[in-house]
Amino acid sequence: PPGRKVLIVYAHQEPKSLNGSLKRVAVEELSKQGCSVTVSDLYAMQFEPRATRNDIVGCLHNSEEFNYGMETWEAYKRGALSNDLIEEQKKVQEADLLIFQFPLYWFSMPAIMKGWMDRVLVQGFAFEFPNCYDSGLLKNKLALFSFTTGGSKEMYAKGGISGDIRYLLWPMQHGIMHFCGVKVLAPHICFAPEYASEKERKEMLIAWAQRLKTLWKEEPINCSPEWYFK
Repeated sequence: PPGRKVLIVYAHQEPKSLNGSLKRVAVEELSKQGCSVTVSDLYAMQFEPRATRNDIVGCLHNSEEFNYGMETWEAYKRGALSNDLIEEQKKVQEADLLIFQFPLYWFSMPAIMKGWMDRVLVQGFAFEFPNCYDSGLLKNKLALFSFTTGGSKEMYAKGGISGDIRYLLWPMQHGIMHFCGVKVLAPHICFAPEYASEKERKEMLIAWAQRLKTLWKEEPINCSPEWYFK
């Protein structure tokens, strides 16, 4: 619906890739609906994935012994995080929906995107003990993981060699997004595009565009372990 804000966090090196096309389709389709869409193109931004002392501007809370979690929490409270983090947090804060678009690497997200999670979702901003899971600080937001795989759908079935694809979603969807209070929409998975024909790849893009047309009507997945492990 018009006025909704979407942040697409995108991790692929090549704009002509299927991931690049999926990102483009999302920007086009959501913009057509009157949403305002922002893209964080992590490789193009040369986003720093490492959580270091550089993320804190000025003096440390405890200069004797460096504790990243504690230091970023304190820095967040006094407005002393590095600019790149403040920028990303602003985008997250404004977004109604976060779309993560990436190729699956080693059963997980690429390092550059994991680094985005590590650095941006600071305590005080995204969660604050005991405010996590349903009371996480980013509640009222939605997230959707859209990704491509190397392996086929059969490989990622319950009885398949790689196990149910949902097992891999537990750390990403539950351990990160739900932990921060975000409600999660069903993932969008394009299996083995490298082995697909040109026609099948086109169909993957069409299916994504179709889904985006009615995305705002979707109910989030059930947040319990059953969804992942039943």
